[in-house]
Amino acid sequence: MAANVNHAGSASLEERQQRQKRLREIVRPDDPTTWDNAWKEKITPWDMGAVQPSLKEVIEESGIAFPQTGRALVPGCGTGYDVFYLAQRGLKATGMDISETAVEAANRERSKYPKEVIDNSSFLSTDFFQFKPSNDERFDLIVDHTFFVAIPPSQRPAWGAQMSSLLKPGGLLITLVYPIRPPTHNFTGNFVETLTERPGPPYFVRPEHYDAPLAAEGHFSKIWDRKPAKSSPSHEGIEQVLVWRRN
Repeated sequence: MAANVNHAGSASLEERQQRQKRLREIVRPDDPTTWDNAWKEKITPWDMGAVQPSLKEVIEESGIAFPQTGRALVPGCGTGYDVFYLAQRGLKATGMDISETAVEAANRERSKYPKEVIDNSSFLSTDFFQFKPSNDERFDLIVDHTFFVAIPPSQRPAWGAQMSSLLKPGGLLITLVYPIRPPTHNFTGNFVETLTERPGPPYFVRPEHYDAPLAAEGHFSKIWDRKPAKSSPSHEGIEQVLVWRRN
């Protein structure tokens, strides 16, 4: 793991509450570059220290023919565990994060892997919405794990348009929908007592919230929609996995 990162899986409920409160104080919805503040302060409650079991389950056990070669993208990659998993499977996997500090942490983690994984993985510090690869550089697979819930809901239509732009025809998009909580509860599951509490990040999400941004582009078909049998402890019962094919 990256040095000095406090992984969510090992944090107590009180610690997660404190980190979530601080996260909402330092990350401004109108300035995505403020995510770097969270990484500098090591306020990263989403960092589990490993690839998500639900991602491995859908790729390895769903029966869907996920690509084993080609290009993969993980926006909002953080320390890059999902990137390394995809690289181990033979994909040329790119992790993207707007935080330079996150990318530095990912590159430190990358140095611990075998040469094959190092050669198959790379990281970019850039804004997802400004990323404009050529048609030849589009991706065969994109994994969205908590990126959708990190952006303000007003940006969700732009998210759908960018996913359509970045995926090759026939490419697959995996969305790990988390945290699925009642709208009156915050990230750690505690009742929100005041209406003035900021709603995110992470922002309120339901599996159906992905439908409109992707349907608006007219390029996506949903081919998988299930609750995973395997989840990390903090995700149990509050995540769902969707897979979309770009037509």
